Amino acid sequence: MSQHTTKAGSKLIRLEAIPCVISRRASRFTVEVYTDRAELAYLCNTGRLKQYIAGGKVGYCIRSPGRKTSLRLVAVEDMELAAVVDTRLQMKAFEKAAALKLIPWMRGFRVSRRNPRLGSSRVDYLLECSSGEACLEVKSAVMRRGHYALYPDCPTPRGRRHIMELASHARGGGKAILLFIAAVPYARAFKPNREADPRLYELLLEAADAGVSFKAIGVHYNPSDSHIHLYSPDLEVSLT
Repeated sequence: MSQHTTKAGSKLIRLEAIPCVISRRASRFTVEVYTDRAELAYLCNTGRLKQYIAGGKVGYCIRSPGRKTSLRLVAVEDMELAAVVDTRLQMKAFEKAAALKLIPWMRGFRVSRRNPRLGSSRVDYLLECSSGEACLEVKSAVMRRGHYALYPDCPTPRGRRHIMELASHARGGGKAILLFIAAVPYARAFKPNREADPRLYELLLEAADAGVSFKAIGVHYNPSDSHIHLYSPDLEVSLT
């Protein structure tokens, strides 16, 4: 077992996190929390996150110097672990896992560019491999239903647009990958949240028919060792 790996998965990112108690969501990008006093924490996530941003929940913040708010809410309790609600940290965790060659389907690829243009949008990564290039878009799945991690938790026109661009790229002969980061503990599979955005669900099915590859990984935050862990490098994706 390597120094990066534990029974709970592979350690990716260490956080100097401060426990807090969540009071309420104050705005789209801020949450009122209580440490030793009431403070506002920045939230890097546009989802509704109603399962996690709720009064009385234990959260984990990091210091965020240079912002209007001095704290950044990065994770929220879920069982004895925590969901990673910060989308930037989810992306960093993915990049670290890929760099450490912990994700089997990524081993033939390297990131050649971030935020490349695809049609009228920008996607997260342009990947290169021996057989050519692939466009990779990443989506944050921070909602759980039983043992499933779900995306989205609210209607998302931006998500629909990205999926349509990937499908168009695949129909034209390009390689396109849609990665869901299941950032909740103990997820056994990912599935789309059909009820939150029925049109997006239809577009996912169309994208699958067009040849877009769907992938998922599982990450969580462990307060006991202060690390974000990769607990599944190739989580099952279920479209039904």
